[in-house]
Amino acid sequence: MTYFSTYSLSRSFGGVRAVNDATVEIEQGKISALIGPNGSGKTTFFNLVTGMITADAGKVLFKGSSIGGLKPHQVALRGVGRTFQITRLFREMTVLENMLVPVRRFGVRELLKDAVGGSEAARAMLWLDRVGLTKLQGEPAANLSYGQQKLLELASLMMSEPELVLLDEPAGGVNPVMIQRISGLVRELNSEGTTFFIVEHNMPLVMDLCDHVVVFDAGIPIAKGTPDVIRDDPKVIEAYLGG
Repeated sequence: MTYFSTYSLSRSFGGVRAVNDATVEIEQGKISALIGPNGSGKTTFFNLVTGMITADAGKVLFKGSSIGGLKPHQVALRGVGRTFQITRLFREMTVLENMLVPVRRFGVRELLKDAVGGSEAARAMLWLDRVGLTKLQGEPAANLSYGQQKLLELASLMMSEPELVLLDEPAGGVNPVMIQRISGLVRELNSEGTTFFIVEHNMPLVMDLCDHVVVFDAGIPIAKGTPDVIRDDPKVIEAYLGG
């Protein structure tokens, strides 16, 4: 059984085919990447997979079951988590409160009224310690640097214990030191059993971090393989540099 796959996944916006007949497979336990030039459909593909938008055609399968057409929270409940190019945090809430949002069964207003405590808070503190944000637990998320926000978003996502994590440009807008911290955390989590699928423009990071790479051009998968294979693929070179 294939761990995660899409078959002939397609989505158009007006007359533009953003994702075009995309068939993609990734293996459990690996760190895979989705790369391609700007506008090649990478984020749209992630949006289709996670239920942010609906497909015009095609299938999305996770562990043998269809997740295509589900709402984002339903996809998350199946074990697929996702971060975003621009972090989606509750900026006026504290770092610790942001950690608890994914596991609370009530709304944000109720969270703000109640004292932060209990076993969930203890687990959140363990994650904050792991990503180096313990001292900032009482700070509003808006006060964090962008790299710290990326770490907080990933740590918050891990509170819901996803099996497959889709990271959308984790290195985007982040300084080199923080990129190393994020990639180190991804490696650690992967060694503990989390599968990753990463959209990223930082090619040195992709080539160093990932086991498998899929390349999109104009919404179409044009190549797949190990970083070494992808680096020398003429179709990939043409897609990035032009014919």
